Order: sequence, then structure tokens, then C-alpha cells
Amino acid sequence: MLDKTYSPADIEGKWYEHWETSGAFKCGQRQDAEPYVIVMPPPNVTGSLHMGHALDNSLQDALIRFERLRGKDVLWQPGTDHAGIATQMVVERQLDAEGLDRRDMGREAFLERVWKWKAESGGTITGQLRRLGASCDWSREAFTMDEERSAAVIKKFVQLYRDGLLYRSQRLVNWDPKLKTAISDLEVEQKEVDGNFWHFNYPIDGEEGRFIEIATTRPETMLGDTAVAVHPEDERFKDLIGKFVKLPLVGRLIRIVGDEHADPEQGTGALKVTPAHDFNDFEIGKRHDLEMINIFDENAHINENAPEKYRGMERFEARKAIVADMEAAGFLVKIIPHKHMVPYGDRGGVVIEPWLTDQWYVDAETLAKPAIEAVETGKTNFIPKNWEKTYYEWMRNIQPWCVSRQLWWGHQIPAWYAPDGTIFVEETEEDAYREARAKFGDDVKLRREEDVLDTWFSSAMWPYSTMGWKGPGEEKTPELAKYYPNATLITGFDIIFFWVARMMMSGIHFMEEVPFKNVYIHALVRDEKGAKMSKSKGNVIDPLEFMDKYGADALRFTLIAMEAQGRDIKLSEKRVEGYRNFGTKLWNASRFCEMNGIAGSDSVEAPAATHAVNKWIISEVAKTTAAITGAFDAFRFNDAADAIYHFAWGTFCDWYVELIKPVFWGDDEAAKEETRKVAGWALDQILVLLHPFMPFITEELWHATKEDRAYDLIQAAWPTVTDVDAAAADEVNWAIKFIQEVRSTRAEMNVPAGAKATALVVGASDTTATRLGDWQDMICRLARLEKTEVVAEAESKGAAQLVVDEATVYLPLADLMDLDAEKARLGKNLEKLNKEAGGLKGRLGNEKFIAKAPEHVVAEAKEQLADLEAQIEKVSAALTRLG
Repeated sequence: MLDKTYSPADIEGKWYEHWETSGAFKCGQRQDAEPYVIVMPPPNVTGSLHMGHALDNSLQDALIRFERLRGKDVLWQPGTDHAGIATQMVVERQLDAEGLDRRDMGREAFLERVWKWKAESGGTITGQLRRLGASCDWSREAFTMDEERSAAVIKKFVQLYRDGLLYRSQRLVNWDPKLKTAISDLEVEQKEVDGNFWHFNYPIDGEEGRFIEIATTRPETMLGDTAVAVHPEDERFKDLIGKFVKLPLVGRLIRIVGDEHADPEQGTGALKVTPAHDFNDFEIGKRHDLEMINIFDENAHINENAPEKYRGMERFEARKAIVADMEAAGFLVKIIPHKHMVPYGDRGGVVIEPWLTDQWYVDAETLAKPAIEAVETGKTNFIPKNWEKTYYEWMRNIQPWCVSRQLWWGHQIPAWYAPDGTIFVEETEEDAYREARAKFGDDVKLRREEDVLDTWFSSAMWPYSTMGWKGPGEEKTPELAKYYPNATLITGFDIIFFWVARMMMSGIHFMEEVPFKNVYIHALVRDEKGAKMSKSKGNVIDPLEFMDKYGADALRFTLIAMEAQGRDIKLSEKRVEGYRNFGTKLWNASRFCEMNGIAGSDSVEAPAATHAVNKWIISEVAKTTAAITGAFDAFRFNDAADAIYHFAWGTFCDWYVELIKPVFWGDDEAAKEETRKVAGWALDQILVLLHPFMPFITEELWHATKEDRAYDLIQAAWPTVTDVDAAAADEVNWAIKFIQEVRSTRAEMNVPAGAKATALVVGASDTTATRLGDWQDMICRLARLEKTEVVAEAESKGAAQLVVDEATVYLPLADLMDLDAEKARLGKNLEKLNKEAGGLKGRLGNEKFIAKAPEHVVAEAKEQLADLEAQIEKVSAALTRLG
């Protein structure tokens, strides 16, 4: 017997443990079946489940469970990312609390400490994904730094180097002076700060009293200036191009160059150029062959390349000293307060410094070409399609990819340096020494590169490294041959370039085939007002709290139901609570079935049916199955959720259960037997169709509604019924429509619940008249009518009117309620609604309000107006019906 109340906490853990221990998630159990593969975007090993993870993995699991039910050999490949900089910071903070420093410990001892932390604390998020219901093949769980993946990373690095696609070079990087490492653009956070524009005069060499005025937000970098740039067509400076200025405080002569990057409309129109400390200046420097002078050390302190006075100063301390000295020397023109964006490291929390340093780079431009072509020719599709534009924009403007990081936790770069600077890139130290002996004819002492690889270098290999890739030219493993390319990738828009594009480049280069056929880019989860979640705003929603309160099924269904292509999710707790109530509704319908001897079916085939209501529900199963299947195939997750929700709650629970109750009250045993079989079969189909969205409750009900099931619901078959009985569907849908129209009219008219009117039907066709006779009892019971009667004409005064198909239905209400009082009530309500709507229209028509109000406030006002207009239409219709 099912418990009286639905309690998610009592069933979810039980079923997840059963699925995992029974091997339900494992791939390869259907040897001849079509494979369907998704690789899970590997969460950071330091991570904890947030709402973005919950959405991402709910969508993936919905597709995986759907395709498993369709009979495919499903593989959802799980794993975690070693998250170089994040993990190293976690462990360094622990050491700091203990008064220890990694540099004192040494590399080997520090790495032992990180591995120990990983073993003890690194599995938090995988446990939380289990809590969500993720049905991935945990027996294949991978880690970007496990032995197999590490070997693959080394092979990839060496091969790219041998192919001439990976090299060491001096270029600008995002340097974090706190963490003392280069970081990726993704790890840089732009913050608006209150700063200044300092305007300085640079004296023209050889022209006493003539200056060129520049403006800068970073005065300290002037110590590294090697040019001043002006637009070649700027009449103010044309005669200065090719001349020199004498750099104040330094005394170095630097050239004035004509470059189109200089904007005559910006600032003074003249740019100081510091190629070693600004990305735009670096490009100007390359175009004009300028000297690149690095004035900072790894701590962002002034180094030996600057005048002695400033050496050793911290950068912002140097800024103050330089401004003071420029003012004292008469070169400071003015200081203008200026709000501007400044790059901060998202981990270290300090201002990032563009820094010229030797790093390892991948020739991304060459690798990008086939990756661009793959999307252009449809080998890989983006859904929604508009994200292709973002992909192209990044890929067609791609820069060399800096893959080295000054960390200890990560894949140590397989490069060794001879005393003369010769580099040997090999898979092992033994191979490096062998090559060194071959070159020098004698043994030399080699030094191993200390840097590690960017985390994205290894995660770019995820679709094939997780399938057992052994290296270029090696025989494919059976898994690689079967499961590559993957079918689908689901991820967020923020890592299209950092991860998706790099997987495309890596996969095509090493596998000669795209890594996945479809890339679905999901929405951003916002709070219920549409604001982006952030700790500073205090509006972060914890998915674990919602799962504890309402169950994982309710949270999953909420996220999937709200995932509409191209539209962000406004997540409210009420929606989650509402979908928990949906689970309760289904639970209660299953209890009704249980109490009436209705059990699950032994067959996926629909039972034979003679009664219209049973033919109708079978037809509705067919239509709903087609709708959900089509929606999943097109990645319309919200449409799929909408279809099963309305079928389960509306069609089955609200209507079919009500329509079959009289069968069980009657004496027709054959009708009871048929209805039990059809109802049990229909409930089974609901459980199968709902399983991708709400796996826990459906598995519980699957077993509760029939003892000794031959298999678990997770291994069941997707519904196959396709036949629709049009005549039965028309008849039952007509009856439902008649009842709904009467109910709606009663509600609008505020008719007392106990009052029963006679429905007078005018203009009824023979079919409608027959149906009214056949459905008389049902219509009267569910629409709270005394009776229905087909008449030639009816008195409209004192009656509410409604239309059902060709017929007009009159509900005489004068004897059941005070119609004048009801008209007055409706009129007053309409006046109030119109006033509220008018106020909102005024605000939305105010350009100042639209310009100043936050986006979510404007959106909320529009939603309120739409809701008011719907209410106005409803009340107006009610007044019209009263005449």
C-alpha cells in the first residue's frame, strides 16, 4: 500500500542507491544498440553544487534517461577537473592556517598534501550530483589528473610541439601578482572603480617649449613607455610623426608613431605606448617594432629596468611617487576623476597586471580553421543557433593560447632545458636525456620546466581522453571507437570559447572528427525578480536547500520546465513548491488506482478498449508521447515538460480519473475490467514519460502499482502507441469542453457552489444532442447542473450565455443569485483593474522610467500589466454574459 502522503526524503536516497548498485547507469549493456553519449562538463574538484550545475545536470540527465528508455546504449561520462589554481589556493590557505608555506615544503611534499586533500574532500560535488539524481556511469568516473588522463595530456603536448603548433615565446599575459601566475581571461573579473585620468606633457625633443599631452589611468607604467601614438590623419599631430619626445623622469628618447588605434576623439588624441604592460600597446609595439621594456617583477614591484629611485616600490606606491615627481617637474597638466573598468583576478582578488614574460603557447589560429569549418558545414550544430555567431566571433579573432601556469598543482610541462637554453620536449625524462646526448654527444645536466599546464588544456581532451585515447597513431580502444564522437554537449554560454571551442580544436586535430554533433547552450538561472545571483546581493539560491525542502524531483522539474531556448530562468521557490504538489497529485491518483484494483500493466502495448473514455485516454497517451519525443529531439525542454505536466495533471488526474469513477460505482463488470486495464496501462505510460524529469517518484510508483515488476522503470521502454481514435477523442473532448465552459462561467458569475441551474442548449446539432443524452449524468455531476435540455430558443434575460461549438448554452441564474448585485460587483472590479493597468501603462510609457529602472523591474511591470489585461478581459466577458 502506498503511504497516504508523498515524502520525497523517504524515497530518493533509496532508489539512487538501488540504481547505482544494480548497475543501471552502466553503458555497454545493449551491445547492438545505437550509442548515445554525453560527457559531463567536469565540475571543479573543489566545487559544491550551485544552481547552474543543477540546471546543467538536470537537462543532461533528462536526455540520458529519455534515450535510455528509447533503447539506446547510453553513456553519460562523469568526472571532475583538477582545477589547478582553485585547488592550489584551497590547500595553500590550509597551510597558511598551520603556519606553513609551500615553498618551504618543496614541490613533492606540497603535491602529496594536495592529493591527500583531494582524497578526503574532493568528492563533495559528485555526492551532490547523486543527490540530484544524475544517472551517469560512475564506474567510469574520470579525473583530469588521474594516471590515464595525465599520460594522454603529455602525449598531446609532445605531439603539438612536434607538429609546430606549440612553442615557447615572450608575450603579454594576465599576471596575478598575488598568486604569481599567468591566468586566463576567464579568471579575470572586470570591476568598475573610481580612478583618475592623469594628463601629462611629454616634451618634444629639439623643440624647446613644445609638448605633446597624453592622458593615462596608470601613471606608473610610463617608466616603460617606448613610443607615443597618434592617428596618422590627425591634423594636430601630423608634423610630429617620426619625431621624438624625451620621456620625463627617465630621459629616454621615444618615437612618435602614426597608428590607427589612436582615436582623435578619445582623451587628448595621443597615446603613451607601453608594449610590455598593455595588450593594445603590445600590438602597436609589434606593428612599429618598438622596444618592449618590462618594468615590473613577479610581485608587481618596480624592477631594475626603471630609474633607481623607483626600484623595489610596490606599483601603487610608485604611482603616487611618479605623479608627485611629474608635478614637481612641471609636467602634470591636470587630474580628471574617471570611473573605469579595472581587471581583477577572480581568485587572488588583486589588480591583474599585463606582464611580458616567457610562456608556452598553442597556435590556436591554425587549429581554429577546421573547427570553424565544422560548424559552418553543420558537422556540429549550436542550439540555439544564435550562439554560432559568438563562436565565430571568438574563433575568427583568436590569439595564441597561453597554456603555461606558474603553479605546482597541475600537469607539469614535459620540457627540459640544457645549460645553453636548448629545449627538449619529450614524454619522459629518459627520452629527454637521450635526445640531449644525441645533440651534444655527451651527458649534460637538464632542468625540468617547473610550470604546469592550463586546466583547459586537459579538459579540452575530455570527449576522447575519457574514452581511453592512447595517443596519436595508437589503436582506438573499443570505447573510443564506439562512443566518439559524442552525441550532445550541454553547457553554459560563458565557456563556449574557453571549453567548447578548445574541445572542437583538440578533437578535430587528434581524432580527425568533431567531438560532438550538437551543442546545447542553456539559460542563466536568475532570482525570481530576474536579477543575476551573487553573494554580494545576498540572492544566491542553494539547490541543496530546495532539494531538502521539496525533493530533487521538484527542483529538477522546475529547472527543466523553465528552460526555454533564448530565455533566462527566473527561479522562485513557489514554482518548486508547485511542482512538489504536482508529485503529490500523481501520488494521490496512484492511490486512487490502487484502491480501485487498478495495477500496472504487463505490456507496452495498449489494452483493447471499447468505451469512449478509454479509447480517448489511449489516444491522449499517443499524442503526448509524440509531443514529448519531438520536443526532446529539438531540445525544447520546456515544451517537453509542459506536455507531460498537462497530460498527467490535467488529462489523467483531473479528467480521466473523474470520468471513470462512475464505472467503479456501477455493476458493469466488463467495463470495470477494461477500465482497470486501460487505467493501469495509462498510468504506466505516465510514469515512463515523466521519468526523465522526475526519476525518483516515478520509480517508486512503478513498483508500488504492481508487485514483482520484471525490471526497474529506469530500464523500461518508451511508449510506442501511435494510434489515435479521432471519434472517441472528439466525443470526450467535447464533453470536457462543455463542462469547462459551464464551470468557468459559474466562477466568473460568482454563482454559489450549491446552486444548480438547468443548461438550455440552443442550436444543437444531432451529434451534440446525442452526446448530451449520453453524457447527461456526467455533465450534471461535474458541472453542478440540475439537467441539460435541448431547446429551440431560450430567454436571454437573467441568463448567462456561453458557446460550445455550434451550440449556445443559456444558464438561467435570476432565481439562483442577485444578478444586479453581481453586475455591480463586476463593474467595480473592472474599474479598479482599469485604474491599475492605466498606472502601469503610464510608467512603461515613460522614457525616463525605462532608461533608469533595472531590467528586471521593467520586466516585472510588463508581466503585471499583462496579468491585469487578462483579468480585465475576463471580467468584461462576465459582464457581457450577464447582458
